[in-house]
Amino acid sequence: MVISRICTQRAHQIGAVCNSSNSLATRKLFPTVNISANTNTNLNMNSAASLFRCYVSRAHQRKTPKAVYPIADALEEVMNGVLERRERRAARWEKNRDKRVLTGMKVDGPYRNTDETIELILNLNLDPRKPGQSIRGSLSLPHGIGKKQSVAVFASDTETITAVTAAGAAVTGGNDLIESIAKGDTPVNFDRALATPDMMPSLSKIARILGPKGLMPNAKVGTIQDAGDDMVEAVKRQVDGMLQYRAEKNGIMHLGVGKASFDNEHLMDNIKTILDEVQDVKPEKFGKGKSGGSKAAKYFLKAYLTATQGESFNLDMRTVDPTSAFYMETEVL
Repeated sequence: MVISRICTQRAHQIGAVCNSSNSLATRKLFPTVNISANTNTNLNMNSAASLFRCYVSRAHQRKTPKAVYPIADALEEVMNGVLERRERRAARWEKNRDKRVLTGMKVDGPYRNTDETIELILNLNLDPRKPGQSIRGSLSLPHGIGKKQSVAVFASDTETITAVTAAGAAVTGGNDLIESIAKGDTPVNFDRALATPDMMPSLSKIARILGPKGLMPNAKVGTIQDAGDDMVEAVKRQVDGMLQYRAEKNGIMHLGVGKASFDNEHLMDNIKTILDEVQDVKPEKFGKGKSGGSKAAKYFLKAYLTATQGESFNLDMRTVDPTSAFYMETEVL
């Protein structure tokens, strides 16, 4: 605080001296500046303060513009970071092998690295609190999300239950399953929940259990299906991994585009599918302002690409916006 006050006072003093263009003190403070009686200098208190900025901390950082990357370059940087972390952890694991033996720990081969998730973050010009600006849904990615989903199905038809069990559903049942979940006998450890329309009134008993976990079946995300073949196909898609998306209250969407074990081409295909979907569900009128939305407003505001344990990279919006001429291009002028 004392240093900051001294710097501020010194800046004010220099600014006062700089008001006189022919001042000898000005020439001593700024010997490289050619000041004459006929020259209008731009030296003021602000420029003097910037020359004597001596207090830099976490709360008072120097603001530097963050670089922007085309999607392909950002993905390359993210994947390089994942590879560096893998190699660093493997080297540390081998380095500490003798220490693990001395402490009695079991040494069972090389280090098992985690398969990090590659995530796309979109900041859209949406205010979901306004009517017509809330977007939500699900879609199948060309190369999946890299994870098998555990699916529960609520249905009263015996044939449907048998068919979805063969299709890969982990938990199936009707009213008996609902009662078991309500009593706590069946754990809610599944990733997706599907139901037939006739089961929705009964699911109200466990809505407070499924709702906070984001498992309540919803027609917007395709988790309410008719009994029979429609339900079987929905279960297969969910087991293979469907991406669910939803805009938060500030218009931000977090979307997992795949795993670090994917090829760059596969990840780019998934990213393109996601961006096309987000563009297709664009509301007719949108905007975060008080006017309530506009057709001519900018839809994509910012975008970032990151990995689970890595830094984020700011994307060039010209390569993100599907309406741009440089959409998904690797080189941008």
